[in-house]
Amino acid sequence: MKPQPTALTPTPPSVSALPAPRSLGYGWLLALIATLAFSLATPIARSLLVDGADPSGLVTIRLVIATALHGLAIALSAPALFRLGWRNVGISLVAGVINGLGMFFYFLGLARLNASLTAMLLAMSPLVVLTLLMLRGEKLTRRHALRTALALVGVYLLIGPGGKVDMGGVGLILLSVLAFSGQMVLLQWYLKSFDPRTVTFYVSAGMLLVVGVYWLSLGAPWHGLESGGWIRLIILAVVSTFLARLAMYGAVAYIGSSQMSLLTPLEILLTVIWAVLFLGERLSVAHWVGGTLILASALLAIRRLNLTWRRPRWRTWFRY
Repeated sequence: MKPQPTALTPTPPSVSALPAPRSLGYGWLLALIATLAFSLATPIARSLLVDGADPSGLVTIRLVIATALHGLAIALSAPALFRLGWRNVGISLVAGVINGLGMFFYFLGLARLNASLTAMLLAMSPLVVLTLLMLRGEKLTRRHALRTALALVGVYLLIGPGGKVDMGGVGLILLSVLAFSGQMVLLQWYLKSFDPRTVTFYVSAGMLLVVGVYWLSLGAPWHGLESGGWIRLIILAVVSTFLARLAMYGAVAYIGSSQMSLLTPLEILLTVIWAVLFLGERLSVAHWVGGTLILASALLAIRRLNLTWRRPRWRTWFRY
């Protein structure tokens, strides 16, 4: 008798079963919803920080809401997904601690930079992931040198020859990119065969652990938000974190993560549009050119990652 696949055993896709056009259309709809929801995260977080919200408290409350919703969703739909094994839970929590540090650096950097520049700097993540993969034997090629050169020139144009951009903020965002990418590679090495919903829940719990402990060690500082601020915080946690991930899981199931990754430029562009419309930010020609070069480098890195990983799920696990 043929064994039935469990929640912890990846089911190989059927070669003969091709997705129906309607399913593809539904998958792309979910992908666009996820992209739109994720694009709201940086401008909303920036607006809350400008209004005086404490970064550590903001990250902690966001993670409390998102982690609780992830856990509730699994408990109501598929409780068996909680079973991951102690070793794998430990790896997930370690990845979460690394990601939590990255999110903390991200919010500290976002408090010093505008949302547009932050979004463009974060687009370097695929390149950093590809670089870290070389630690496990990924070959260094001329194309990788080209990707790196494009990204470095792009960062230089974003920062500006005159040094007008807060370099401390740039450093914090680059540290967050390194942390996000590090946890992504860790999950790819050890947990790529497990359901992303399960891994995301435990990673989120690890993030909450490190951020929450730090917040409490500071005396749990919190600057009160008005009703509008709480609405934005709830949108950040529920829409741009929890619901966005659910939409992404559905999209990957229908169209695959390789196709989903093609929407990266759209997400960055939408982030910049929201920042311009609602935060009044302005970008110079040099900034646009620099951001375009970074996106070009990211797309080249994404293409390589999709060829390197047979089941690429890095976009599912990587979210700031």
